[in-house]
Amino acid sequence: MRIRIALRSAKRGAEAEAKLKEISPDVVYHQTDTSNEEEVKSLVDFAVEKFGSLDIMFNNAGIGIQGTVDQMSGEDFRKVIDINLNGVFYGIKYAAIQMKKQGKGGAIVSTSSIEGFIGDPSIPSYNAAKGGVNILTKSSALALAKDGIRVNTVNPGYITTGMVNEDTMGKEGIKYLISLHPLGRLGTSEEIAHGVIFLIENEFVTGFNLLIDGGYTAQ
Repeated sequence: MRIRIALRSAKRGAEAEAKLKEISPDVVYHQTDTSNEEEVKSLVDFAVEKFGSLDIMFNNAGIGIQGTVDQMSGEDFRKVIDINLNGVFYGIKYAAIQMKKQGKGGAIVSTSSIEGFIGDPSIPSYNAAKGGVNILTKSSALALAKDGIRVNTVNPGYITTGMVNEDTMGKEGIKYLISLHPLGRLGTSEEIAHGVIFLIENEFVTGFNLLIDGGYTAQ
């Protein structure tokens, strides 16, 4: 397995590279700002130069800035859109161009969110970006289906991460988040990874927004 990592943070990129090299020696980190179209194009070019082809693209960059629609600055709104939506567009675009050149299909998966299906008054920019990713995925899947290139999303509920845990949110904060999920717990990163693998491996799935949310959006 040959893996290409792109992160804006050099420190986090180096850490991820070291961890993944325990699984596969063919791991390379390349610092990339996914809101910059030229840097995303350069990322794809570098991956092809290093490994010879691009078969799978996973768009996983994202940020969130809180602020209701009447309080959020235009600058903050654009920043979230630039990374969470435009970055996915660039990733799909340049992966598709390369995969079409190769002529053997491919799989593109992007991380969206339950917030692309529901409204949250505190994060309108995030809602807009993730809703955009959901429908961009469907239009891209239709455009690329004839080339055998499949385009899908994973849409997580609340997941236990370095940003979402008792240390950062307190016991009551986590208790509240758990109460939002009918399964009675938060998800794990491993469960999201299983969803990504499913979308990569199943060759009859495209244009799909895969909800992995403990029943959150079933309510």
